[in-house]
Amino acid sequence: MIPVTTFANEKVALFGLGGSGLATARALKAGGADVVCFDDSEGRVQQATGEGLQTSNLRQIDWSDVSALVLAPGVPLTHPLPHWSVELARDAGVEIIGDVELFCREKRRLCPEAPLIAITGTNGKSTTTALVAHLLKELGLDVQVGGNIGTPVLDLETPQPGRHYVVECSSYQIDLAPSLDATVGIHMNLSPDHLDRHGSMENYAAIKERLVAGSKVAIVGVDDRLSSTIADRLELARKPVCRIAGERELTNGIYARHGRLFEAHEGMQSEVATLGGIDSLRGDHNGQNAAAAFAALRALELPADRIAEAMKTFPGLHHRMEVVSRQGRVLFINDSKATNADAAARALASFDRIYWIAGGRAKEGGISSLDEYFPKIAKTFLIGEAADAFAKTLDGRVPYKVSGTMPQAVKDAVAEAAEDDAAEIAILLSPACASFDQFPNFELRGAAFVDAVRALPGAGNTQEVA
Repeated sequence: MIPVTTFANEKVALFGLGGSGLATARALKAGGADVVCFDDSEGRVQQATGEGLQTSNLRQIDWSDVSALVLAPGVPLTHPLPHWSVELARDAGVEIIGDVELFCREKRRLCPEAPLIAITGTNGKSTTTALVAHLLKELGLDVQVGGNIGTPVLDLETPQPGRHYVVECSSYQIDLAPSLDATVGIHMNLSPDHLDRHGSMENYAAIKERLVAGSKVAIVGVDDRLSSTIADRLELARKPVCRIAGERELTNGIYARHGRLFEAHEGMQSEVATLGGIDSLRGDHNGQNAAAAFAALRALELPADRIAEAMKTFPGLHHRMEVVSRQGRVLFINDSKATNADAAARALASFDRIYWIAGGRAKEGGISSLDEYFPKIAKTFLIGEAADAFAKTLDGRVPYKVSGTMPQAVKDAVAEAAEDDAAEIAILLSPACASFDQFPNFELRGAAFVDAVRALPGAGNTQEVA
């Protein structure tokens, strides 16, 4: 835990007592703040009270002596409407911040020289975060990794010289971190997501841009137009910028091409790493992830040859293009983290013969944007609420079956793939949907896929990869 001492002996209101909210409340209390917590869930309030945290309905407290409202990232700040606790804080002139902001303030106070690599983007940020952390550890460095991935940022170890922080930041967290000042800031890409919380694509992009705008070195993916514009804007502001790409050559920057990683300066390219044969970095999207991680470590002046060697041992990220089993020619791929069409596109682009399991709670636009990948799909097996809508999109273009549930979809896919004589077949869970119709989160959806694969007849003879 990192005790938050920047509010010692001050009153702090905190709303939102999920995982990161509870961690933040504990850190504030440990640092000497008079923190009063609340949540709209009575069960969460009772849990906090049971831990010895002070709880009270924030509608009933005196806001005149409150120094800050600390908001959990899942609580609406602006859209579709500000949460009632936000309105109370604004009416009282109280600043509204989140856990990443508290972390940054504490790091500046304790050890400003401790490197912070902060990563954001619509897709790829979790894999890139895991890859950066893996590379740093392989090079023998002291690494703490957390934020929007796994461990809440205030549950990490206390800043000290030589300790490297690799922190994934969601748009919600950036919106609540006005002084976020990473040593290296990475912005991967932009596609429509979370627009219900940000109001428009322009607002969403502007929030993402804050992370790299506040960093000492900005690494920006330029495979999409909006992100490329961010890189141009930062360069005009004389910010050190390294462009990265997974889908095209660059004259300046780091890019992936046909399983190789290149560094370019003024049009002169040199190969710096080979990605071919690394299953965890298969596909153009992982080329961009590898380029981002390589650029981050180079920005920290670490040797290129050692970075390239360390990439070969990257195990990949659970639920993101995760090879969970191989049975002869058939790969079983868990890509449950693909909760929108753009994320699913990255998986579909990575294989040539696909039996696709898709569906869940659909996001805006459905899967119509994936039509360029339809020729790769031998058959689709649909689950969850989106099944009927996805069936309409696929009708007459891709064979499909409404399987309904995950176990049935896996059984159906295996039965169809058994009749296929392709050299390599991917049974791919890449839902292009949120999980909340059938599962509490994408992790449990991915676990259900893995369980269904392991329950198959003859599964004992399969090669377990994960």
